Amino acid sequence: MSSTLETVVYTAHTHVTGGRVGRGQSSDGAVDVQLSSPGSGRPGTNPEQLFGIGYSACFIGALQFAAAARKIKLPEDASVDAEVALGKTAAGAYQLAVTLHVNLPGLDAGLKRELVDAAHQTCPYSRMTRGNVDVALAIA
Repeated sequence: MSSTLETVVYTAHTHVTGGRVGRGQSSDGAVDVQLSSPGSGRPGTNPEQLFGIGYSACFIGALQFAAAARKIKLPEDASVDAEVALGKTAAGAYQLAVTLHVNLPGLDAGLKRELVDAAHQTCPYSRMTRGNVDVALAIA
């Protein structure tokens, strides 16, 4: 399976200064955030939180796509809560692990599993992390 882009749909442009204790901005001005290290107690967000929000939003989009392909509507109150853990491997390298808690109220368990599995195959974040980051899917 090739991961080379044949068509670019969108390109985000961002600028960060100061690393984990700096500032991040998007070129269009829609995002302007102060950054801080996890657990530092300083004001601001961190890359793990931003990754979790991005992954969750993307995964809901993939769920909507999977539902539309089955000619059903995703529940309005569908949600994804992400846990993004930053840790170290046995070799001492920093690494992420993710758990996505997917809430699809009003759907039966089999359909929930079908939608989540389909979304996990098509979501760009899931595709990017596959084979590189442990991702667990918890379905409510």
